Amino acid sequence: MKIKKLDKKDLFDAYLISVFCFHMRVEDVEAKREEIEAEKHDDWGAFDDDGTMMARIINHRFGFYLDGQVVPTGGIGAVSTLPEYRNQGAVREMFRKLLPDAYRNGEVISTLYPFNHAFYRKVGYEVVTYMNEYHFAPSVLCQYQFDGEVVNWKPGETVVEFLAVYKEFVSKYNLAMDRDEEKMAEHMKVDNPYIDRKFSYVFKQDGKPIAYFIFTDVRKDPTAYLQVEECAWTCRDGFYAILGFLARFDADYGEIKLPLPKGIDLLRIIESPRAYDIRKQTLQSFMVRVVNAKKLLEVIHKPLGCDFTVQVTDDIIEENNRIFRVQANDVTEVTEDVVADLEISVQALGQLAIGAINLDEAMLRLDVTVHGKTELLRNVFREKNIFVGEQF
Repeated sequence: MKIKKLDKKDLFDAYLISVFCFHMRVEDVEAKREEIEAEKHDDWGAFDDDGTMMARIINHRFGFYLDGQVVPTGGIGAVSTLPEYRNQGAVREMFRKLLPDAYRNGEVISTLYPFNHAFYRKVGYEVVTYMNEYHFAPSVLCQYQFDGEVVNWKPGETVVEFLAVYKEFVSKYNLAMDRDEEKMAEHMKVDNPYIDRKFSYVFKQDGKPIAYFIFTDVRKDPTAYLQVEECAWTCRDGFYAILGFLARFDADYGEIKLPLPKGIDLLRIIESPRAYDIRKQTLQSFMVRVVNAKKLLEVIHKPLGCDFTVQVTDDIIEENNRIFRVQANDVTEVTEDVVADLEISVQALGQLAIGAINLDEAMLRLDVTVHGKTELLRNVFREKNIFVGEQF
């Protein structure tokens, strides 16, 4: 088996693997060739001894927020193997080449949407419960109203106001992308809103945007529901504006599905006589992996005066198999043989560092051992707000 980063001439064959494996229906695949060959991302392939491509993986390059800073992040997508080559370890072997390459290219973390948690744990990823989705009838929000300006965005119009709200909102959330206007527009893109039933609204107060939401209309006979794809706000009035506007759809939909990022629990703040009618679903279809443990430990917020050691275990990226001394403004490798305050796998370190779990949860894992400075480590590794808004 040969693993390599794909050349331009290989990209279309890789695309065809994903078309087959993801059951895509493309009327004229050959018409996509020029578009596919112009794409800019790292595409990896596994080839058999005869030179036939067996499997492929795309590694997208993003910038994600982590404790207020934007860090280079990988986004794994299009993981696919032709059925005649499955169960031969092709994907695992691609990760063993891809991840060290990502380290050399400056990535700090890598992310993906898993088809199976156990499979990706084997190559260092760990689950993130990143969002809760709330299901309720619009009438549950009857106590909320918004009397400010509501503007329905039209295709082709500027997305500047949406982007301004987004940037102010997500700077406090880990794993949110550092979007530009092009990326913001991708989330709002629609060919014909009255065919696709996708709409975007911005809410303004005294002429200033304070919130937005993007939703789709889902018709499933005999009922229909409103699916909020994304929402963000800059202040309490902005959050109330979203709830108040959603309440207006009482005559249109039997149910609203509202996703909110980790750190905002609607059940703890809702004011409604029908709060018990709200159903909550926790989403765990996202995973994170540490690519560069030293840089990750440098980036995360640490209290002044902190000083502890952490021993990381990583089966794929050798540079992470180190003992690090972590201080408030410095992270260095420890060369002498010492018992670290924290012994941890690369899987658990990813969860802890981004704030998906706290230290006490981590200590229930078999791959985490605390030898000392427990209270300090509790202060460093706390739960944090998380916002995942990209698909890749």
